[in-house]
Amino acid sequence: MAECPMPTRRRMLQSTGALVALTLSPIRLLAADSADVTGQLARYMVSARGATLPDAVVLECKHRILDTFGAMVSGSRMRPGSMAVSYVRKLGGEPQSSVIGARFRTTAVNAALANAMCAHSDETDDFEPVTKAHPGSSVVPSALALADREGSSGVQFIRAVTLGYDLGCRLLMALGPDLVRGTHRSAEGTASTFGALGAAAALAQLNELQTRYAISYSAQQVSGLWSWVKDKDHIEKAFDFAGMGARNGVMAVDMAQAGFTGVYDVLDGTNNLFIALSTSPKPEAMLDGLGNHFYVTETAIKTYSVGYPIQSPLDALLTLRKQYGLNPDNVRSIVVKIPTDAEGIVGDSAMPDVNCQHLVAVALVKGAVSFADSHDVALMHDPRILAQRAKVTVTPDAALMDPAAPRGAIVEVTLTDGRKVEHYTKFPPGTKENPLSTEAVSAKARDLMAPVLGSAKTDRLIEQINRLETVKDMRELRPLYTAG
Repeated sequence: MAECPMPTRRRMLQSTGALVALTLSPIRLLAADSADVTGQLARYMVSARGATLPDAVVLECKHRILDTFGAMVSGSRMRPGSMAVSYVRKLGGEPQSSVIGARFRTTAVNAALANAMCAHSDETDDFEPVTKAHPGSSVVPSALALADREGSSGVQFIRAVTLGYDLGCRLLMALGPDLVRGTHRSAEGTASTFGALGAAAALAQLNELQTRYAISYSAQQVSGLWSWVKDKDHIEKAFDFAGMGARNGVMAVDMAQAGFTGVYDVLDGTNNLFIALSTSPKPEAMLDGLGNHFYVTETAIKTYSVGYPIQSPLDALLTLRKQYGLNPDNVRSIVVKIPTDAEGIVGDSAMPDVNCQHLVAVALVKGAVSFADSHDVALMHDPRILAQRAKVTVTPDAALMDPAAPRGAIVEVTLTDGRKVEHYTKFPPGTKENPLSTEAVSAKARDLMAPVLGSAKTDRLIEQINRLETVKDMRELRPLYTAG
């Protein structure tokens, strides 16, 4: 069995020099070292935790952090989240990190698992339209677990979350998201482990060698089957999309920090991650633009707590409703056109928050879709809703498979007087092309968190996150997101 090349003193000194260079400028592939993807990535990860981020990136990162807190807090009272919290409570462990909405602390690994499952208990968390990953639901809980244990500052937390988003999304870009799914594996589960790794490694202050080993331990854990689409209770899905990756990434970092050794070049050596998981990998995508292209600015924050392919249909229907005074009495039929790859996600589902036909009917009747409405199973049997649902046809449209706008939708409405009106929502509110303001993100988070935390604690938590760069120790936030 071939031995992994071990770092020499000379190589480590060279790495130190490269670290200084990376601190000053974005990473670029060098021809002389183009094969050492693992090393270049590890050096960037070490340097990134001390790099100053542009103000616009800091703002967008805080928006994603606040949005994910909303998902975690609301999800802590939903079945996947409450089951995860109950599970890790029974595991016990050293009280290192807090659990959302609970009165106990547990190990960082356990807290990351529970809080991440809370974050994806539902369809409330953010979404990256190109890779279709859900980075916030694994990255933010992992960062929170480590920051809570280490006493990290708000600035360190922001940098860690930004790095986590970059690693999770870039891994899929390097593998090819569709190529991953073409092998019946879950691209979401693949990304979540590396997203958690990036955030946790930054806050654990790993050196370059430890970071290489943590990358290797994470690579060994990357898996995930696309079978999650059959999970009707959203429980395993919460684990697959978020909990598994958060646990994996934090565990990999903890093991490296504890002195575990591993493979030095898992991204580019023999039997590496890219050739194992992709038939046409592009390893350079893992590195290109690091330091000047930040994925945390590109994810979509959901306006509605529903499956992402339903965001555009709801926006389009509600736009038409307002423009033409639509109501159940003057609408004869509704045709909703969605991308072909969205039909299997939001088609005829038993869960209200991922059933496009049902939610369009709710929007027509109520003129809005609240968090409560999108999770109210009883509404799926309400005669008023069923009468309108019978008017709605959801159909896949290959013309909407647009890489530049992968989750657009067209809604065509025929009125009882014979008129036909339609609206195309190319970019729903919350996308990078149509971003939400701080006030809008705060309003969404308040709606999600106040029923669990109470208005006073919720307002204080929102205030703290919106000025997170001034927080000296993330443990100051503990009383605001845990049970009293």
